[in-house]
Amino acid sequence: MIKLYNYELSGNAYKAQLMLSLLGLEYELVRVDLMKREHKSPEFLQLNSFGQIPVLTDGDIVLQDAQAILVYLARRYGNEDWLPLDAESMSRVMRWLSTATSEIRQGVEYARRYHMFNMQNIDIETATQKSEDILKILDQHLSENNWLALDRPTIADVACFPYIALASDGKISLEAYPNVRAWIERIKQLPGFVGMPGI
Repeated sequence: MIKLYNYELSGNAYKAQLMLSLLGLEYELVRVDLMKREHKSPEFLQLNSFGQIPVLTDGDIVLQDAQAILVYLARRYGNEDWLPLDAESMSRVMRWLSTATSEIRQGVEYARRYHMFNMQNIDIETATQKSEDILKILDQHLSENNWLALDRPTIADVACFPYIALASDGKISLEAYPNVRAWIERIKQLPGFVGMPGI
């Protein structure tokens, strides 16, 4: 049985849960309470020395990092539907995985952390500006494309979706971005879609 160590308010853990569900896989959720700092416990640090969720176990395989887990699940269980092997297509997908861990993280994810979890070490003005910057780019891209990387949903969409869909938690409005909102609705209509609090 696949196990996913998660916390229900974590967008990164949700990426892995969403992918598992879209693939129709059976899995067990193991709650790690971040508010109680269970992710820093000696037991959890044996699974992930970085002290971060998500962690996925599949038999003897232990994987950390949301994007890495998406790649593993797509390649192991998704044929080439979610992560194709040809060089150009793969590079287009990887470009958006990078966006998820840079521009989206520094923008809407940080704004959400600031407002939802009172993380005062975050520069909220910078996070808000970066949110607007990436949302403008996304909206323009999605004005000509239904999906981020290819002509079908891939792990690029799964990686970028959670924190964009949770933008309002960080007091970031999506009102000015109709193409982004339409993309969010397309993802919600995918067979196997599962939500999280706020989505």
